[in-house]
Amino acid sequence: MKGLDTLTKNQAQVLERLKAASAPLSAYALLDQLRDSGFRAPLQVYRALDTLIKSGYVHRLESLNAFVACAEPHDHAHRMTAFAICDICGQASEFSDAEVGEPLEDWLHQTGFSAKKAVIEFRGTCAKCAAAQ
Repeated sequence: MKGLDTLTKNQAQVLERLKAASAPLSAYALLDQLRDSGFRAPLQVYRALDTLIKSGYVHRLESLNAFVACAEPHDHAHRMTAFAICDICGQASEFSDAEVGEPLEDWLHQTGFSAKKAVIEFRGTCAKCAAAQ
């Protein structure tokens, strides 16, 4: 994992925006928020995101085509991460546990499938929004 002190200026700014966000952000939303910091093109954001994802600091939410900062340091070696995404407020809660992924890893091994990663996304309503309804 790349250390925070080795991030480029652009990578650090993208990561800080994602950490401060209350919900996942698209690359274009990040670009809009970072224009005053010198970002001019989507490629600048995508390059930073690519490195941050590879370094384990950011996750891409496939169903939203958006990005979130990793909620807490954990071992990404097991390649299994799950998210609960609220359709009302947009909050995305992250969960990662090697034990949860073991049965799926076993199944993949049995089928001979070679997976690079797995992102499980639950879509629905968070407890806060459910209580407000």
